[in-house]
Amino acid sequence: MPSTTHGYAAKSSTAPLAPFSFERRDPGAKDVAIAILFCGVCHSDLHTAHGEWEGTLYPCVPGHEIVGRVTAVGADVSKFQVGDIAGVGCMVDSCGQCASCADGEEQYCEGTGFVGTYNGPDPVLGGHTFGGYSDHIVVDEGFCLKVTHHERDLAAVAPLLCAGITTYSPLRHWKVGPGQKVGIVGLGGLGHMGVKIAAAMGAEVYVFSTSPGKREDARRLGARDLIVSRDEAEMAAHANSFDFILNTVAAPHDLDPFVNLLKRDGTMTLVGVPAEPHPSPSVGGLVFRRRAIAGSLIGGIAETQEMLDFCNQHGLTADIEMIRMDEINTAYDRMVKSDVKYRFVIDMQSLQAA
Repeated sequence: MPSTTHGYAAKSSTAPLAPFSFERRDPGAKDVAIAILFCGVCHSDLHTAHGEWEGTLYPCVPGHEIVGRVTAVGADVSKFQVGDIAGVGCMVDSCGQCASCADGEEQYCEGTGFVGTYNGPDPVLGGHTFGGYSDHIVVDEGFCLKVTHHERDLAAVAPLLCAGITTYSPLRHWKVGPGQKVGIVGLGGLGHMGVKIAAAMGAEVYVFSTSPGKREDARRLGARDLIVSRDEAEMAAHANSFDFILNTVAAPHDLDPFVNLLKRDGTMTLVGVPAEPHPSPSVGGLVFRRRAIAGSLIGGIAETQEMLDFCNQHGLTADIEMIRMDEINTAYDRMVKSDVKYRFVIDMQSLQAA
């Protein structure tokens, strides 16, 4: 029988998030039930809850940066035991049969498309999936991650399930490492993890920002320096010198100034998805240096596990501000103003009081 779950939901694009009860399935043979301890607050949550992207299904329970304790496992589960700490990221299912799924790249599933942790088609109960702004979740063990960080760090681990893998995957795919000069555009929830991970991979890292006041933070996080992207002289001083640039900005902007900083054969990868298109880049900047503009979407389950293990090995977690569940609407207002360093995380013990 399905079990009652308590959480917070948006009932419409204009409604504030408020208490909401719904049903989760009982664990099936391959399912893991997780009592949620912490859930990160991603900008995607805000976009979806506010209906800023097409296709939001209401009521909407956001949350896809989930860390919790396993409370039950199905008969065929082999990777988890009751009491383990587990993570759940941006997806909870995929077709499992297409070429991308076979390659462990479930995020690019060509069959059904991956099933989002929230706002996706619920493959068992019907309707749509509900995310981590809730007290527990039930997920196929194939989409659960093992968390090996110390328990005192679990709140700061939660954002790794989206912000961490979204930056790790392209850095890994384009083989970032020692001897490379790497740029991170934007120093927010994604960008601050990009800096930490690229530095841990051994690269010489620079942050591009419109805010000179973030220079000290950029250096603290592992960057060699901050380059003010609106300062033409500062930008020109680095022309043709970057091996790789990771662009985390989710607002439309001119890509050409960054393309011009790439070496021959350099790549700039976009991970932010703006509501409106970027201005078209100049073809000449690409053609005459064999440069590339690419895109990347989170990572597969195996790579997400690799990212978590890498972060644990290098002592990496997100910089967070803990909030109560009943502070979520204020947190959304602050996110719109970029007033967070660098990720809100909900303490789910506060949900009962809320």
